[in-house]
Amino acid sequence: VVADEPVVLFALEWCEFSWSIRKLFTRLGVAFRSVDLDSAAMQENDFGGSVRNALARRVGTRTIPQVFVGGELVGGCSETFDAYADGSLVARCEKHGIDYRPDPGLDARSLLPSWVHSRASA
Repeated sequence: VVADEPVVLFALEWCEFSWSIRKLFTRLGVAFRSVDLDSAAMQENDFGGSVRNALARRVGTRTIPQVFVGGELVGGCSETFDAYADGSLVARCEKHGIDYRPDPGLDARSLLPSWVHSRASA
């Protein structure tokens, strides 16, 4: 229910990009529901796979993670971090009455896995 859980993360338990979004929300104090498609609870009758297929039809991609705020798609990890950087993620939180803790100067990309780095030209 969007009103009860306005921030939903469709994730994989083992995915480092899912971990990065969890870190961002935790750092900002944003309460969220993580739907871990590969969790033991989602394995029976391949329920997680069915949810992933339905999600892919809705968002137009099979990539995980995917974030929704107030029922609106934010996108995957890059889109979520971009939305934080440009202020639109915080604006969505405010629009939907979602509590968050400002973290001035936070570069969300610093929460990415250490093997992800900017590729500066030589």
